[in-house]
Amino acid sequence: MRRSAAVAVAALLAAGPLWAATAPADGAESDAAPADGAGAQPARVFDRVLVTGGPERVADTPGSAHYLTAERLEEQQYSDIHRLLREIPGINVQEEEGYGLRPNIGMRGSGVDRSSKITLLEDGVLIAPAPYAAPAAYYFPTTGRMEAVEVRKGSSAVRQGPFTLGGVLNLVSTAIPAGRAGRLSLSLGDDGSGRLHANAGGSGERFGWLLETYQLEGDGFKRLDGGGATGVELADYLAKLRWSGASGGRWQQTAELKLGHTDQLANETYLGLTLDDFRRTPLRRYAASAADYLDSEHDQLQLRYLVQASRRVDVTATLYRNRFARNWHKLQSVEGVGLSSVLAEPGRFPDELAALRGERDLAGGGLAVRNNRRDYLSRGFEAVVGFAAGDRIAHRLELGLRLHEDEEDRFQEEDQWNITGGRMSLLEPGRPGSQANRVTGARVRAVYLQDEIRAGRWSLAPGVRYERIEFERLDFAASDPDRRSQPRAVRNSVDVLIPGVGLTYRLGRGWQLLAGAYKGFAPPGAGRDGATRAEESFNLEAGFRYRGRQLRAELVAFHNDYDNLLGRDTLSAGGSGSGELFNGGAVLVQGLEASLERTWRVGQAVVPVRLTYTQTEGEFLTSFSSQFADWGPRVTAGDRLPYLPAHQLLLSGGLSRGAWGAHLSLSYASAMRTEPGRGPLVEASSTGEHALVDLSLERRLGADWRLFARVRNLADETYVVALRPAGARPGLPRTVMVGATWRF
Repeated sequence: MRRSAAVAVAALLAAGPLWAATAPADGAESDAAPADGAGAQPARVFDRVLVTGGPERVADTPGSAHYLTAERLEEQQYSDIHRLLREIPGINVQEEEGYGLRPNIGMRGSGVDRSSKITLLEDGVLIAPAPYAAPAAYYFPTTGRMEAVEVRKGSSAVRQGPFTLGGVLNLVSTAIPAGRAGRLSLSLGDDGSGRLHANAGGSGERFGWLLETYQLEGDGFKRLDGGGATGVELADYLAKLRWSGASGGRWQQTAELKLGHTDQLANETYLGLTLDDFRRTPLRRYAASAADYLDSEHDQLQLRYLVQASRRVDVTATLYRNRFARNWHKLQSVEGVGLSSVLAEPGRFPDELAALRGERDLAGGGLAVRNNRRDYLSRGFEAVVGFAAGDRIAHRLELGLRLHEDEEDRFQEEDQWNITGGRMSLLEPGRPGSQANRVTGARVRAVYLQDEIRAGRWSLAPGVRYERIEFERLDFAASDPDRRSQPRAVRNSVDVLIPGVGLTYRLGRGWQLLAGAYKGFAPPGAGRDGATRAEESFNLEAGFRYRGRQLRAELVAFHNDYDNLLGRDTLSAGGSGSGELFNGGAVLVQGLEASLERTWRVGQAVVPVRLTYTQTEGEFLTSFSSQFADWGPRVTAGDRLPYLPAHQLLLSGGLSRGAWGAHLSLSYASAMRTEPGRGPLVEASSTGEHALVDLSLERRLGADWRLFARVRNLADETYVVALRPAGARPGLPRTVMVGATWRF
């Protein structure tokens, strides 16, 4: 581990005597049922931090909602958000580097590229680097330090915004414990991988605190031609401080400050393999990717204040600021030819492919390596006023306000590199700012009003959201790195009203019917031309759910009718990385989401079984020509959407008896297209189906210690996760990790 990791652990352990064994058995207060008395948070705060209200309220949500508890997250020790989200129906993912550090997540066919079509939150606050101006989430919160993950889809997602097409993903960070508690987890595994997760905190009568660190490093599972680094180093730090007003006072008050910092160095690349090379050596990396890496750092600040004036009225105000800086230093082209072209048609570009493999020298340059340097800033203020009224007809009214601004600063250049004898060397650095020199920003004023009405067996949640978004793009000359000249300014704005309504009807004995109708929306982006329109859709959902003591089930059908689908030009999607937007016309996405959970008790053993299934179909309803890489030069009405598997399934089961526990899961995804089309799938434009088996084992040693082992991809299945942006890329091979957890 890094020196910083050792320092962090030493600091935590030095305070050991402060956390005596006065904490609850699980080491932290439950989000679902906060304790009363000294140091406890008012219960209403969880409605503001959580988008579902917690596990106990999921069953009453007017719409589709899911909450993965800390226990669920700990079953298999997942730190990969892709694997976690397979437990939730209606989620589409496209893997990338095998560890889930830069996820591609969509909901109900919204599109997966860099999770840019979902509303992404941490503790209820926007967390994407620039969610309005440049929503592609090149930063993603460290999943391994989260204590819960929740998803709201459909009409219930209108409350958050701005992306209401599919839904909301909220990652819930570790809570300040009710007493004094701590946790230390250390694990080691294949490919020189190691993970450290440590936290400690406590609560007194008025103050609470938490310190936490999550460290990850590994050598990587890909093998670079000629040798070299392909791994990752990540260091994440978090601190929380909470103040609570005097108990028994007229008003209950809580203020919480949260500070976070993350460093990441990933020796990763966008360069894949030809299909022939993938079949022979799927874990290979070409020599010309030796200089590729991603270096990034992220800082976050959240200050939240809650006052509960009475049993019926509460006010929550949140200030937040996120800063993200990154340099994606990666190969862009070879002898002027784009990488995607070389990998898609290797027979047409044999010399360029030979250079990528290191089999042909380019002594006079020819490898263009771009410094994709970008800085992001996102900050704002949010306030929510909650009001409860009525008895026979009960209202839970919310009025929310968001004042927000964010920006993306691109300052990029390309270096020229040689490759001789399979080794790369720098020939000539590029002129700073010569490839991109611009600032894109957005200013937002948004309000929403939602009323959750309960009358007898009925629950109705009508709501409406208004967003006023003002975009500005400043393009500086490529020859003006100091930005002293007047930039070319492009400004545009959008006003949108987003209505939605969800309802549930309780049939009795745990059965509920649910339905919803709402408008889907995604901002049109900055610098758009007159022809580019916002992404809008009319969405419907209907289904039922059952909640019993040992059985839970849900079945929901959805229908998303797009007036206009937007595509964004990003490098991760195989484009030029300009960020430009493209109209996709009318699109229809519809499908079915199903989940089933059953727990049996066999003697002294507990056996939980879960089944999750998603069926999705998406097709273009109009024909058009496009310069967008994902759609190709021509789309014909009836073509299927790319990167959208028709079938996804997860079947998992566990066995717990005494101090022992085991969990086995099988996840399956059908083949999916990598470009629009119809008819039988062909290898050159699809990923192929795959099924992955994961296994985890644990042994508890008393109340404080737990030993565990996990195996990812037990059968060592070889599969293609994507053919974009350039060539075939592999999923994580069989990986074993063992470790121990100690709770103080």
